[in-house]
Amino acid sequence: MSATPTPLQLAVPEAELDDLRLRLDRTRWPDPETVSDTSQGPPLGRVRALCDHWRTGYDWRRCEALLNGLGQHRVDLDGLGVHFLHVRSAVPDALPLVLTHGWPGSVLEFRRMIGPLTDPVAHGGDARDAFHVVIPSLPGFGFSDRPTATGWNVGRIADAWIELMGRLGYARWG
Repeated sequence: MSATPTPLQLAVPEAELDDLRLRLDRTRWPDPETVSDTSQGPPLGRVRALCDHWRTGYDWRRCEALLNGLGQHRVDLDGLGVHFLHVRSAVPDALPLVLTHGWPGSVLEFRRMIGPLTDPVAHGGDARDAFHVVIPSLPGFGFSDRPTATGWNVGRIADAWIELMGRLGYARWG
């Protein structure tokens, strides 16, 4: 992994998607829970519905195209390969803004915000309110590497984001 951010284009082979669908088809389901609350975990019906959605209803190619159209990159930060979106505004002096998803979560949580933040004029706003957005995937999430040791706490992640912003050439951000 490079210390310099490198562009990333996803192209998951169809065989991998077929394999996922096949594994979902072959799920061995446990007996239903014996209570009507979540004290024994999520209700089996909800988990089965989620599995069915991933098997038959989720359009990975649509998601892949969306991500590929947003300016994906990877970079080495503190020994870990980190995936991030970097969407610059057409407004040259726009303030850079770091957006961090939660746990569990992904950069996709921000997909509907990117346009209004980077191009507020197109959304009824003022160009002075534009941002360049940087949206990293937390370690172990999305296309960021999974840490092999403990210690990737809030402080270390914040330090990594500071390093990322510096490597992108930003000295100040929100």
